[in-house]
Amino acid sequence: MPQVLAVSPRVGDVTGDAAFPVLGLLAHSVREMTPDATIVTEAARADILVLDGRHDLAGARQMCRLLDAANNPTPILLVLGEGGFAAVTSDWGVRDIVLDAAGPAEFDARIRLALLPGSGDAGVLSAGGLEIDETAYHATLNGRPLDLTYTEFELLKYLAQHPGRVFTRETLLSDVWGYDYYGGTRTVDVHVRRLRAKLGIEHESLIGTVRNVGYRFTPDARRSDPSE
Repeated sequence: MPQVLAVSPRVGDVTGDAAFPVLGLLAHSVREMTPDATIVTEAARADILVLDGRHDLAGARQMCRLLDAANNPTPILLVLGEGGFAAVTSDWGVRDIVLDAAGPAEFDARIRLALLPGSGDAGVLSAGGLEIDETAYHATLNGRPLDLTYTEFELLKYLAQHPGRVFTRETLLSDVWGYDYYGGTRTVDVHVRRLRAKLGIEHESLIGTVRNVGYRFTPDARRSDPSE
């Protein structure tokens, strides 16, 4: 069972509410604390640190810098409101970012993915001409910036992290959108189509279709039919 350390300035506020009530719905051991200098030693005792940046971005960045200066090995999952994404850059050193509106299934998926072996070895993922900066939420193809929505970025990143592996639409909905997403599997097809259009004709086959199964990332594909 993963040991989760949730760090938020709201811990111990006058309402007495947990800062991340959604974490209480997961099968994890969760401990909450306010941000202070002891975060360095406390983080070392946890498997993952969930950092609240919703109301104090400057404070969250300071905590990230403190952990980085201490060579903290514990992955950081940063929780933000939608308006906070523009402020986060690669030098924050966070493993992943999740919106505060996310449900328990998405939190659980992001915690599991953050704890995968090798998931934090590099801030930039390179494959098939793609460069995906996971912390800055920025992707380029042969140096050309890709104008991706948040979900398109997450889908492309997820596929590129597992080259050659075939994912069903149901699995993609679970791990990218979260189990609390109420749309059908058709939404996966729509996002794949949009991604291929943004990749362009020369590179649309980076996302291959396996008939009657789902999709996979094929970094060696070049201008071939994306359907197999």
